[in-house]
Amino acid sequence: MLSSGDFKPVQLEDRDFFVQHYRRFPQMHSDNTFTNMVCWNYYANYRYAYVQDCVLLSSTIGGKTRYRPPIGPHNPDLLHEVMSLALRSNEERPFVVLDQGTLDWIKSLYPELKLDPERMYFEYVYLASDLALLPGKGYSTIRRQLNQFMKNCSPRVEDLGADNIAEINDFVEQWCEWKDCDSNPDLESEKEALCFALAHYEELELSGIAIRAEGKIGAISLFEGLNEDTALVHFEKGLPDCKGIYRAINAETAKILAGGYTYINRESDMGVEGIREAKMRYHPHHMVQVHMARQEELERVL
Repeated sequence: MLSSGDFKPVQLEDRDFFVQHYRRFPQMHSDNTFTNMVCWNYYANYRYAYVQDCVLLSSTIGGKTRYRPPIGPHNPDLLHEVMSLALRSNEERPFVVLDQGTLDWIKSLYPELKLDPERMYFEYVYLASDLALLPGKGYSTIRRQLNQFMKNCSPRVEDLGADNIAEINDFVEQWCEWKDCDSNPDLESEKEALCFALAHYEELELSGIAIRAEGKIGAISLFEGLNEDTALVHFEKGLPDCKGIYRAINAETAKILAGGYTYINRESDMGVEGIREAKMRYHPHHMVQVHMARQEELERVL
């Protein structure tokens, strides 16, 4: 029988294993990506097992563990084992599904299982060309703000690299002082994840850019490919010194990614209303939905 003891921590040296597996079984949601897991591992305690050509994932926050369906060839018996393991967790909603294909498969096997959508974890996916070109009336306000920034702040775009990594780390400290990360556990956790990504961007093979406004770094983004047609923006941060800089870092990142990808995933809003409004303002092409099963639902069908 599968147990939590079969899982081991996700570590930086596991990257090649995950890259190879995900080439065979591409992911749609950022939460399953290796970069996300290893950067946020101190917070969410990601663990994995490799069973019958499938990757099994769990995460534990505040002592409560959630499990995901097997990533690999469809194996109903292994799925049943994972769901049974989730049923033994102390988490109220211990089973989470992060893509539509897996959701459809589970529903075909367990048509009576109720899986509730969790809007705060839905990820926003945009046409890369829309974010790069900002076409039409729907983007007129964003274009105007971007044009004002370009006129007023003398911006320069540069790649993340050895020449500016120290200054980018200083920028992160300034961003956290502005946001008062010390008094907000969520922002403090995000700072730690971002600092890990910056410290290991070469090993993680992340790309990134910075925008220098009026001579100093005022915004950064870090990104990578998620699957064959979609790029993923892991982090995007800006300081308030030059109005419109968030518009600029978004657009400049998209210009780079539009050359190789059809879509850009810009992750979820985590239920924060202001972030939700900002992400909706860019007119997402579609959402990557997330569904969860409660303890009582698993017990009812297993």
